[in-house]
Amino acid sequence: MIKIKFCGGVAGSVTGACYLIETKSTKVIVDCGMFQGSKFSEFSNSDPFAFNPSEVEAMILTHAHIDHCGRVPKLVRDGFKGKIYGTSPTLDFAHTLLNDSEHVIKEEARREGLQPFYTIKDVEKAFEMAAPKNYDEEVVVSSDVRFFLRNAGHILGSSIIELFVKNGSDKEIKIVFSGDLGNYPAPVIGETRFIDDADYILIESAYGDRFHEDNKKRKDLLEDVIEETVNKGGTLMIPAFATERTQELLYEMNELVEHGRIARMPIFLDSPLAIKITDIYKRHEDYFDKKTQHLIASGDDVFNFPGLKFTPSVEESKAIGRHEGPKIIIAGSGMSNGGRIIYHEAKYLSDPRNTLLIIGFQVKGSLGRKLLDGEKEVRILGQNIQVKAKVVHIGGYSAHADQKQIIEWLSPMRHTAKKVFVVQGEHTAAEALIQRIKDELAMDAQMPDMNQEVFLEEK
Repeated sequence: MIKIKFCGGVAGSVTGACYLIETKSTKVIVDCGMFQGSKFSEFSNSDPFAFNPSEVEAMILTHAHIDHCGRVPKLVRDGFKGKIYGTSPTLDFAHTLLNDSEHVIKEEARREGLQPFYTIKDVEKAFEMAAPKNYDEEVVVSSDVRFFLRNAGHILGSSIIELFVKNGSDKEIKIVFSGDLGNYPAPVIGETRFIDDADYILIESAYGDRFHEDNKKRKDLLEDVIEETVNKGGTLMIPAFATERTQELLYEMNELVEHGRIARMPIFLDSPLAIKITDIYKRHEDYFDKKTQHLIASGDDVFNFPGLKFTPSVEESKAIGRHEGPKIIIAGSGMSNGGRIIYHEAKYLSDPRNTLLIIGFQVKGSLGRKLLDGEKEVRILGQNIQVKAKVVHIGGYSAHADQKQIIEWLSPMRHTAKKVFVVQGEHTAAEALIQRIKDELAMDAQMPDMNQEVFLEEK
């Protein structure tokens, strides 16, 4: 018996990724993410797992975004005692992000009259089990499960998983988990790895119905947005995820500033978490691409430049509002569903001189999605805010592959794959991708249901 159970990130959900693989003698989980975006999904984070965590031998993290790692401490609290695998950057990022999220979870639980589904103690216990592995290193979990991590090009250290499983015989089944594929080519983190063959594939579909602008043009578009806002004397707000999106912005703003393409002005990184994550980046330069390593070797601090100001404290954050004249504010959270960005949005969205630049995926129900969809009045911090600022979207800064890139990545495996499971996408995105996979690649593709079990090799 070899089977897979879809315990999250399915049936039209982008978040909560969690997949249980079971052989006759071994159970392994790939990812254990938090559900995000609506009260219903947030409540489900406290629900019991659809399996017994104490029976699971290993957990493999594709990357450190909360929708992929956010329930790891709960997994440990509920009895998991195995190893937690991932690259060194992934495990370092996850440790920091989970510690940072704990106070938010505690506050939300208090408001809703619930118990927090994990504590700092659970986080620390989880990372005592951390087992960092390098790209392309074979990892043997048991006599019938082994895997490799390959560069997904999504965030630093993010992985595609090639999982080899067998059922008491010499015959192996190869299951490939895309994790989140990167919007390639991307600076700093290197190229997405293409896989030649697979028996079964789990493919993400966050942008399964969309196409990004050319990556090479995104810096030009960023320059245009900055110049337009500066010419109006306004403030540019950028809600950004602390991991990867912020570092890509700093990298490209560094180039724009150093080559004189934008005017010198204050650029505030107003996110204590993003500041911590940037420090972790600097500890893992061996995961950078060759171009970035060369720049650093030549003396260029790619994450620091004239005008950039870090504002870790609350007092420094509040002082940003007293700064007159054009400025740029990069702050979390990336979907405007918390963090310091909402204070800046409450202050600046009502002024037509200002601009809100959206660069990442926005889950349905989030404030960021409402703004992206063009709502003219939103509620922030108990106030109704008129949206008069210009709202701009640059899809090229998405860290997710678009439909074209997903199809390109799947193509080498089209002759060997028995089935493609389309996960981690809203219904419209997943369905559009399924149709494209069937039409263009002639592959059998389906969108699994929550907690559906599929036998890959019968009993």
